[in-house]
Amino acid sequence: MIRAILTDIEGTVGSISFVREVLFPYARAALPTFVREHGQESGVRRWLDQVASETGAGNDEAIITVLQQWTDEDRKHTALKALQGLIWQDGYRQNAYKAPIYADAATALRQWRQEDIPLYVYSSGSVPAQKLFFGHSDAGDLTSLFCGWFDTEVGGKREAASYTRIATDIGIPAPEILFLSDVVEELDAARDAGMRTMLLDRRADYPQPRHGNAANDHATVESFDWIKA
Repeated sequence: MIRAILTDIEGTVGSISFVREVLFPYARAALPTFVREHGQESGVRRWLDQVASETGAGNDEAIITVLQQWTDEDRKHTALKALQGLIWQDGYRQNAYKAPIYADAATALRQWRQEDIPLYVYSSGSVPAQKLFFGHSDAGDLTSLFCGWFDTEVGGKREAASYTRIATDIGIPAPEILFLSDVVEELDAARDAGMRTMLLDRRADYPQPRHGNAANDHATVESFDWIKA
Protein backbone atom coordinates (compact mmCIF):
# COMPACT_ATOMS: atom_id res chain seq x y z
CA MET A 1 0.00 0.00 0.00
CA ILE A 2 1.37 3.42 -0.98
CA ARG A 3 0.67 6.05 1.67
CA ALA A 4 2.94 8.83 0.32
CA ILE A 5 4.78 9.75 -2.87
CA LEU A 6 8.23 11.33 -2.95
CA THR A 7 9.33 12.75 -6.28
CA ASP A 8 12.43 14.09 -7.94
CA ILE A 9 12.06 17.09 -10.28
CA GLU A 10 14.53 17.20 -13.17
CA GLY A 11 13.83 14.43 -15.68
CA THR A 12 10.86 13.28 -13.63
CA VAL A 13 8.19 15.98 -13.50
CA GLY A 14 10.03 18.44 -15.76
CA SER A 15 12.52 18.16 -18.58
CA ILE A 16 16.25 17.91 -18.01
CA SER A 17 16.79 20.47 -20.77
CA PHE A 18 15.03 23.30 -18.90
CA VAL A 19 17.42 23.11 -15.97
CA ARG A 20 20.53 22.65 -18.09
CA GLU A 21 19.67 24.98 -20.96
CA VAL A 22 17.74 27.74 -19.15
CA LEU A 23 18.23 27.81 -15.38
CA PHE A 24 21.93 26.91 -15.13
CA PRO A 25 23.08 29.40 -17.81
CA TYR A 26 20.89 32.13 -16.30
CA ALA A 27 22.36 31.59 -12.81
CA ARG A 28 25.92 31.36 -14.12
CA ALA A 29 25.63 34.64 -16.03
CA ALA A 30 23.95 36.45 -13.12
CA LEU A 31 26.16 35.09 -10.33
CA PRO A 32 29.00 37.67 -10.33
CA THR A 33 26.65 40.67 -10.22
CA PHE A 34 24.42 38.97 -7.67
CA VAL A 35 27.32 38.29 -5.29
CA ARG A 36 28.70 41.82 -5.66
CA GLU A 37 25.29 43.40 -5.02
CA HIS A 38 23.96 41.07 -2.32
CA GLY A 39 27.07 39.50 -0.81
CA GLN A 40 26.71 41.27 2.53
CA GLU A 41 23.12 40.21 3.09
CA SER A 42 22.95 37.53 5.79
CA GLY A 43 21.00 35.07 3.66
CA VAL A 44 23.70 35.23 0.99
CA ARG A 45 26.75 35.74 3.20
CA ARG A 46 26.26 32.45 5.05
CA TRP A 47 26.66 30.48 1.81
CA LEU A 48 29.61 32.53 0.57
CA ASP A 49 31.37 32.05 3.89
CA GLN A 50 30.75 28.31 3.70
CA VAL A 51 32.41 28.18 0.28
CA ALA A 52 35.32 30.25 1.56
CA SER A 53 35.76 28.01 4.59
CA GLU A 54 35.78 24.82 2.53
CA THR A 55 37.99 26.04 -0.32
CA GLY A 56 40.21 28.71 1.19
CA ALA A 57 38.90 31.35 -1.22
CA GLY A 58 40.12 34.63 0.27
CA ASN A 59 37.60 37.11 -1.12
CA ASP A 60 34.31 37.29 -2.99
CA GLU A 61 35.96 37.33 -6.40
CA ALA A 62 37.74 34.09 -5.57
CA ILE A 63 34.46 32.65 -4.27
CA ILE A 64 32.76 33.60 -7.54
CA THR A 65 35.47 31.73 -9.45
CA VAL A 66 34.91 28.62 -7.32
CA LEU A 67 31.14 28.80 -7.75
CA GLN A 68 31.46 29.20 -11.52
CA GLN A 69 33.74 26.18 -11.64
CA TRP A 70 31.27 24.16 -9.55
CA THR A 71 28.49 25.22 -11.91
CA ASP A 72 30.47 23.98 -14.90
CA GLU A 73 31.10 20.69 -13.08
CA ASP A 74 27.40 20.40 -12.09
CA ARG A 75 28.42 20.02 -8.46
CA LYS A 76 25.54 19.20 -6.08
CA HIS A 77 26.94 21.43 -3.35
CA THR A 78 24.35 22.84 -0.96
CA ALA A 79 25.82 26.36 -0.98
CA LEU A 80 25.86 26.50 -4.78
CA LYS A 81 22.29 25.22 -4.97
CA ALA A 82 21.13 27.76 -2.40
CA LEU A 83 22.71 30.66 -4.27
CA GLN A 84 21.34 29.43 -7.59
CA GLY A 85 17.91 29.33 -6.00
CA LEU A 86 18.17 32.94 -4.90
CA ILE A 87 19.22 34.00 -8.40
CA TRP A 88 16.44 31.98 -10.03
CA GLN A 89 13.96 33.68 -7.71
CA ASP A 90 14.76 36.99 -9.39
CA GLY A 91 14.36 35.41 -12.81
CA TYR A 92 10.96 33.92 -12.01
CA ARG A 93 9.72 37.17 -10.50
CA GLN A 94 10.85 39.07 -13.59
CA ASN A 95 9.02 36.50 -15.78
CA ALA A 96 12.27 35.68 -17.54
CA TYR A 97 10.98 32.08 -17.84
CA LYS A 98 8.40 29.61 -16.51
CA ALA A 99 9.12 26.08 -15.39
CA PRO A 100 7.82 23.51 -17.90
CA ILE A 101 5.95 20.67 -16.20
CA TYR A 102 5.11 17.52 -18.13
CA ALA A 103 1.33 17.54 -18.60
CA ASP A 104 1.00 13.95 -17.36
CA ALA A 105 2.90 14.85 -14.18
CA ALA A 106 0.72 17.87 -13.40
CA THR A 107 -2.45 15.84 -13.93
CA ALA A 108 -1.27 12.94 -11.77
CA LEU A 109 -0.02 15.17 -8.94
CA ARG A 110 -3.39 16.92 -8.77
CA GLN A 111 -5.24 13.60 -8.88
CA TRP A 112 -3.14 12.07 -6.10
CA ARG A 113 -3.80 15.03 -3.83
CA GLN A 114 -7.52 14.73 -4.54
CA GLU A 115 -7.15 11.14 -3.38
CA ASP A 116 -5.49 12.42 -0.17
CA ILE A 117 -2.10 10.89 -0.97
CA PRO A 118 0.57 13.14 0.62
CA LEU A 119 3.15 14.38 -1.88
CA TYR A 120 6.75 15.36 -1.15
CA VAL A 121 9.68 16.64 -3.21
CA TYR A 122 13.33 15.57 -2.92
CA SER A 123 15.70 17.31 -5.29
CA SER A 124 19.34 18.35 -5.39
CA GLY A 125 18.06 21.89 -5.98
CA SER A 126 17.47 23.86 -2.79
CA VAL A 127 14.01 23.89 -1.20
CA PRO A 128 13.47 27.56 -2.21
CA ALA A 129 14.38 26.64 -5.80
CA GLN A 130 11.95 23.72 -5.71
CA LYS A 131 9.13 26.00 -4.56
CA LEU A 132 9.97 28.50 -7.29
CA PHE A 133 9.86 25.75 -9.90
CA PHE A 134 6.42 24.53 -8.87
CA GLY A 135 5.14 28.01 -8.02
CA HIS A 136 6.00 29.49 -11.43
CA SER A 137 5.20 26.58 -13.74
CA ASP A 138 3.40 26.55 -17.06
CA ALA A 139 0.76 24.41 -15.31
CA GLY A 140 0.12 27.12 -12.72
CA ASP A 141 1.10 27.31 -9.05
CA LEU A 142 1.39 23.71 -7.83
CA THR A 143 3.07 24.36 -4.49
CA SER A 144 -0.12 23.72 -2.51
CA LEU A 145 -0.11 20.10 -3.71
CA PHE A 146 2.96 19.27 -1.62
CA CYS A 147 3.18 18.50 2.08
CA GLY A 148 6.96 18.79 2.39
CA TRP A 149 10.21 19.57 0.64
CA PHE A 150 13.69 18.02 0.94
CA ASP A 151 17.06 18.97 -0.54
CA THR A 152 20.67 17.91 -0.01
CA GLU A 153 20.69 19.31 3.52
CA VAL A 154 19.02 16.01 4.45
CA GLY A 155 21.85 14.16 2.69
CA GLY A 156 23.01 13.08 -0.75
CA LYS A 157 20.45 11.64 -3.13
CA ARG A 158 22.53 8.51 -3.70
CA GLU A 159 22.81 7.73 0.02
CA ALA A 160 20.30 5.37 1.64
CA ALA A 161 20.52 7.27 4.93
CA SER A 162 18.94 10.31 3.27
CA TYR A 163 15.79 8.36 2.44
CA THR A 164 15.67 6.90 5.93
CA ARG A 165 15.75 10.44 7.34
CA ILE A 166 13.00 11.53 4.96
CA ALA A 167 10.78 8.61 5.96
CA THR A 168 11.33 9.46 9.61
CA ASP A 169 10.51 13.12 8.99
CA ILE A 170 7.38 12.23 7.02
CA GLY A 171 6.31 9.81 9.73
CA ILE A 172 5.43 7.00 7.31
CA PRO A 173 7.33 3.68 7.09
CA ALA A 174 9.71 3.58 4.15
CA PRO A 175 8.00 0.55 2.49
CA GLU A 176 4.81 2.64 2.23
CA ILE A 177 6.54 5.51 0.36
CA LEU A 178 6.95 5.48 -3.42
CA PHE A 179 9.98 7.37 -4.75
CA LEU A 180 9.93 8.57 -8.36
CA SER A 181 13.15 9.50 -10.17
CA ASP A 182 14.89 9.28 -13.53
CA VAL A 183 18.24 8.39 -11.91
CA VAL A 184 18.88 4.71 -11.23
CA GLU A 185 21.46 5.35 -8.50
CA GLU A 186 18.99 7.49 -6.54
CA LEU A 187 16.39 4.74 -6.80
CA ASP A 188 18.98 2.21 -5.61
CA ALA A 189 19.55 4.27 -2.46
CA ALA A 190 15.82 4.67 -1.83
CA ARG A 191 15.29 0.94 -2.29
CA ASP A 192 18.14 0.19 0.12
CA ALA A 193 16.27 2.35 2.65
CA GLY A 194 13.16 0.24 2.11
CA MET A 195 11.13 2.55 -0.16
CA ARG A 196 9.17 1.47 -3.20
CA THR A 197 10.71 2.86 -6.38
CA MET A 198 9.80 3.68 -9.97
CA LEU A 199 12.09 4.82 -12.77
CA LEU A 200 10.82 7.59 -15.06
CA ASP A 201 12.26 6.75 -18.46
CA ARG A 202 10.93 9.50 -20.70
CA ARG A 203 11.92 9.32 -24.34
CA ALA A 204 12.33 13.11 -24.44
CA ASP A 205 15.10 12.83 -21.85
CA TYR A 206 16.36 9.28 -22.47
CA PRO A 207 16.05 8.28 -26.16
CA GLN A 208 17.40 4.78 -25.43
CA PRO A 209 14.93 2.81 -23.25
CA ARG A 210 16.26 1.49 -19.95
CA HIS A 211 14.98 -1.90 -18.81
CA GLY A 212 16.29 -4.87 -16.85
CA ASN A 213 19.95 -4.41 -15.95
CA ALA A 214 19.97 -0.82 -17.26
CA ALA A 215 17.20 -0.01 -14.80
CA ASN A 216 18.74 -2.20 -12.09
CA ASP A 217 15.38 -3.99 -11.93
CA HIS A 218 13.39 -0.95 -10.83
CA ALA A 219 9.86 -0.74 -12.20
CA THR A 220 9.97 1.52 -15.26
CA VAL A 221 7.38 3.87 -16.76
CA GLU A 222 7.52 6.48 -19.52
CA SER A 223 4.99 8.86 -17.99
CA PHE A 224 2.98 9.45 -14.82
CA ASP A 225 -0.08 8.09 -16.67
CA TRP A 226 1.33 4.61 -16.13
CA ILE A 227 1.71 4.94 -12.34
CA LYS A 228 -0.96 3.36 -10.17
CA ALA A 229 -0.56 4.74 -6.65
